[in-house]
Amino acid sequence: MKTELLLPAGTLDKMRAAYDFGADAVYAGQPRYSLRARNNEFKLDALKIGIDEAHQRGKKFYVASNLLPHNSKVKTYLADMEPVIEMKPDALIMADPGLIMMVREKWPEQAVHLSVQANTVNYAAVKFWQKMGLTRIILSRELSMDEIAQIRQECPEMELEVFVHGALCIAYSGRCLLSGYFNHRDPNQGTCTNSCRWDYKVHETENTDAGDVQPQVIKFDLQQAWDEQNDSFSSTEIKRHPLADKTYLIEEATRVGEMMPILEDEHGTYIMNSKDLRAIQHVEKLIKIGVDSLKIEGRTKSLYYVARTAQTYRRAIDDALAGRPFNPELFAELEGLANRGYTPGFLERHQSHETQNYISGYSSSKNTQYVGDVLEIDEQGWALIDTKNKFKVGDQIEIIHPSGNQIVQLEQMLKDGEPVSEAAGGGHFVRIPNMQGKEKALLARIL
Repeated sequence: MKTELLLPAGTLDKMRAAYDFGADAVYAGQPRYSLRARNNEFKLDALKIGIDEAHQRGKKFYVASNLLPHNSKVKTYLADMEPVIEMKPDALIMADPGLIMMVREKWPEQAVHLSVQANTVNYAAVKFWQKMGLTRIILSRELSMDEIAQIRQECPEMELEVFVHGALCIAYSGRCLLSGYFNHRDPNQGTCTNSCRWDYKVHETENTDAGDVQPQVIKFDLQQAWDEQNDSFSSTEIKRHPLADKTYLIEEATRVGEMMPILEDEHGTYIMNSKDLRAIQHVEKLIKIGVDSLKIEGRTKSLYYVARTAQTYRRAIDDALAGRPFNPELFAELEGLANRGYTPGFLERHQSHETQNYISGYSSSKNTQYVGDVLEIDEQGWALIDTKNKFKVGDQIEIIHPSGNQIVQLEQMLKDGEPVSEAAGGGHFVRIPNMQGKEKALLARIL
């Protein structure tokens, strides 16, 4: 089986871009029953269009139905899913055992994939779900490549899917309570407000006579704490974290005086904002392990994000399948995407010095910024651009297109038929020349 590249689809346009730029399959979900209740256009009509278009192109379309429901949604589930099943999605992505039981009983022919939300971290759990009739397991993001390899060896007949790019949670994937605590918007019901990424301050505490704690402001350098922790991992001596075994209070910037206790241990603090997963350098190894599907996160991300990640990971997969060595220039292709810094996550604990050097070198060699979408091209080759960020005549522009990318120097620009030297940014429309054959291209400025 060829390794599948699986992309997110928050809209039909993003679905089409994913396929155009190399995806084999996409996943989308109904707002009521997936973990993307916001910014999600896939109600029944859009799902029907998406599934039909996917099958016309020989692609696959998976429907996420992976929330952990309360009783009210259990009561409506089967009736609401009936029209979805009739559309013949290639699989449902599910997490709740009760809903899975109900689907397996009513529609035993419907393929079901176990969501990462179920946090599968061992081969015994994979075997359990295989006995329940599931056809694929989306493994927890918290697994190393060695653990994935062991699961593959123990469960040779089960399809395995692994995340390789996108946001990481601060709890076991998806199972976070911060948003529900602060805003009564439960991540497990699809309404996460990303509370883990807000601005927090750390306060030291001292014990009171009653055995409680009260705050005392301290200075805390999170990066320094991480550096010290990484140093301890590289040593054979087990070192305690400088803040180990003490209780601290965190305070969110807009909730002054609302203190929340946290306990530090030798591994540091993980409640703060995580870097984003980028595992493109591990694609070859994951394919050799026998992972069936490589998955990219981001149903609420931009069209540019979908196109760029699809194109870049497609090249990595194709290179690996053809026996070509990993091209470190692919790191640079992902640098222009909005990110909070990149990490290989739990797939590897350390990067070698050699890997660190070429990651840094290639990532900084080509930094780009998304600047616009091509809406239409006239007979003279002038393209109408929906601008996203500022760019100007004289800039080097990367034209990102399924047929191949091209870097050009922008020599002319028109606005309302008149020459201009600069596109002011988002919400403006300009025309640029020499764009024949580049329908639906995306533009990025080389920084």
